[in-house]
Amino acid sequence: MPVMSRWEKHGQSKRFSLGLALVLFALLLAVNSARCDNGLTKTLPIGSDAPDFTLPGMDGRSHSLQDYANARILMIIFTANHCKTAQAYEGRIMQLVKDYKDKGVAVVAIAPNDPQALSLSELVYSDLSDSFDELKIRAQERGFNFPYLYDGENQKVSRAYGPVSTPHVFLFDQARKLQYAGRIDDSEF
Repeated sequence: MPVMSRWEKHGQSKRFSLGLALVLFALLLAVNSARCDNGLTKTLPIGSDAPDFTLPGMDGRSHSLQDYANARILMIIFTANHCKTAQAYEGRIMQLVKDYKDKGVAVVAIAPNDPQALSLSELVYSDLSDSFDELKIRAQERGFNFPYLYDGENQKVSRAYGPVSTPHVFLFDQARKLQYAGRIDDSEF
């Protein structure tokens, strides 16, 4: 049996390491794919019925899907206090309400985050977290002209809709069939 030089052994070791890395990467992809397929992160498909909800609002009352039955169009926006991009859109959302209220469009914002799950690095752009009490402060300070609802306690509604980032909009027609899901637009400012 021939004796391998140090360089030949090193080359075999590198190939083995690369092969192991590829196998681990494939396993990671399979695990993440399975996680997405189990519904935890799946966004509501176009054409779906609006999932029902009953959530506490920053206005002190409980809001449900049925409260917006008379609206021709229902825009549900998942947003967050701590998110820099969501903060940048707050004024735009208020303007959407003004521009489309008389056209039968209802706008509802839902905060999907459990404040205990946020890391300190996520709070670097905000003076407020996503707790119920801090959502109230944000709504009052900014003068929100739309219902701002809290789903952070159990995130049941958020899981039903499946927002992937904030802000994430879901646009429903009068029959409450989903017609659009995604970004509000392509600009942050």
